[in-house]
Amino acid sequence: MTIKADTAPPVRTARLAGLAYLYIIFAGLFAEIGVRGRLVDYNDPAGTAANILGSELLYRVGFVTELIMTGADILVALCLYRLLMVVDRHVSLAGMVFRLISAAIAGTKALFFLMPLILLHMTTETSGFSADELASLSVLSLRLHGQAFNISLVFFGIDCLIIGWLIWKSGFLPRLIGAGIVVAGVCYLVTSLMIFLTPALASAGWFMLLFLPCLIAEAALALWLTVRGIRVEAWSDRA
Repeated sequence: MTIKADTAPPVRTARLAGLAYLYIIFAGLFAEIGVRGRLVDYNDPAGTAANILGSELLYRVGFVTELIMTGADILVALCLYRLLMVVDRHVSLAGMVFRLISAAIAGTKALFFLMPLILLHMTTETSGFSADELASLSVLSLRLHGQAFNISLVFFGIDCLIIGWLIWKSGFLPRLIGAGIVVAGVCYLVTSLMIFLTPALASAGWFMLLFLPCLIAEAALALWLTVRGIRVEAWSDRA
C-alpha cells in the first residue's frame, strides 16, 4: 500500500517507543514489587494501613510512577502506529485504539491506588467510619485497583495480538519478536479471563508464571527498538 503521510524512516520514533516501553516495564515492576509488594497485605487491613502511613513517601512515589506509566503507554501507542502503519494502516490503527483503551482504564485504576491515602488521612469525625473500617476500605480500594488492571489487560492483550502480527509481517523488525508479542497477547487474554472466570485456579502458585513470556517478549521489543531501532531500508521499501 502507499502511505501519503511523511515517509521519512522514523528511527527516532522507534527509539522513543523503546525508551518509553522500558520505562513502563521497570516502573510497573517497581510499583508492584517495590511498593505494593512491600506495603500491602490484603489479609491484614490494619497492618497495610500502618505500612502505608509509615512509608507514605514511597507509596506516593509508587502512585506517581504508575501515573506516568499511563502517559508512557499513550506515547508507545502513537509511536507503534507511526512505525507499523506502513504494514497495514487500518490494522495498525486498530492496535493503537485497543492500547489507548487499555491506557484509559489503567489511568482510571490509578485513582484506586490513591484512594487509601485519602481514606487513611480522614478522621472518624469527618468520615463517619472507624479506623478499622477506613483500613478495610483502603484494602478494598487496592483490590479494585488490581481488578481494573486485569480489565485493562484484556484490551492490551488484543493490542499485542495485532502488534505482534504487524511486526511479523513488517520485514523491518525481527519476526521472532513479533511471534513473542503474539504469545504475550494470548497469555494476557488467558490470564485475565481466568481471573474473572476461575478465580480459585488463578490464585494457584504457578499462575504468575504465565506472565513470564509477556515480560520476555515485551522486554525484547523494548530493547530492540531502543538499541537497534528499525531496518531503515526495509521500512522505506514498505512505505
